[in-house]
Amino acid sequence: MDVLELARWQFGLTTVYHFILVPLTIGLSTLVAIMQTAWVVTGKEKYLRLTKFYGKLLLINFALGIATGIVQEFQFGMNWSEYSRFVGDVFGAPLAMEALAAFFLESTFLGLWIFGWDRLPKKVHLATIWAFSIGSILSAYFIIAANSWMQHPVGAEYNEETGRAEMTDIFAVLTNNTTLAAFPHVIATAFLVAGTFVAGIAVYWMVRKSRQDKNDADIPMYRTAARFGAVTMLLAGIVVIVTGDIQAKLMFDQQPIKMAAAEGLCHTEQPAEFSLLAIGNLAGDDCDSVKHVIVMPGFLGYLADGDFNAEVTGLDDLQEHYAETYGAYDEDGIRDHL
Repeated sequence: MDVLELARWQFGLTTVYHFILVPLTIGLSTLVAIMQTAWVVTGKEKYLRLTKFYGKLLLINFALGIATGIVQEFQFGMNWSEYSRFVGDVFGAPLAMEALAAFFLESTFLGLWIFGWDRLPKKVHLATIWAFSIGSILSAYFIIAANSWMQHPVGAEYNEETGRAEMTDIFAVLTNNTTLAAFPHVIATAFLVAGTFVAGIAVYWMVRKSRQDKNDADIPMYRTAARFGAVTMLLAGIVVIVTGDIQAKLMFDQQPIKMAAAEGLCHTEQPAEFSLLAIGNLAGDDCDSVKHVIVMPGFLGYLADGDFNAEVTGLDDLQEHYAETYGAYDEDGIRDHL
């Protein structure tokens, strides 16, 4: 195992553990804010208890997210120093905005929320958790903008003298159509995760309490939380499907070779089958080894273009096209022409 492979494993593991925590923080912060709003409006104690109960879980999750996120930030400069040098002028801007505008907004108001119980007026204290929630969503937007630029570069140009990509239009970077498609999908997914989290824990405690005492006074409280989580899951799930379809169609247009590889589509097909189960290896020149065991006829064409009879270009044709356009690489990774 060489240094490059170790760097990939290290960064990959950090990213996986960090992103387990991110969507839960984004979604749960809003759900906790809704719980506290219900308490302020109705005055019912069950909403206050739910707010504090799930609020503690939110704080634990947020703390772990910060720890893994800071490590990941450093790895951009340490593991991928040459990449950071090349695109840092563009990629670093949304990350800086996330840290300065969103993260400090989150940290400040979360601190006020933690220590403001019985010290701040109810409505002011409620505003702090909503500010924290807005900050977490804003933070997600800047991160998605940075990621979307890597998928679909806009608002920048290559400087041959410095050998770097340099930003020309920050507004174009922040309003990238890839960002606008990905953001609602990611946020909806965050609410889906948070709704599942709330409902799952509530059901666990309902079952546990009912086994000890079917008349336990806490059971109705957890039943409320379970219903709240289930409704959130249902609504968020619908949005995830719709926004995911929009994002997929955009990716088929912007990154066709990436989507063809993801779906294991070796050859151009019309209509194109959507594979539910595929076996084989896409690496190297072994694409034909991929066998589609379970397929949905024509469905890949619908995912790509909204037409069950649409033609979807396969990996072989796409690789040939890009080799002619941008140049091919030899076995050592050296491009033979521009």
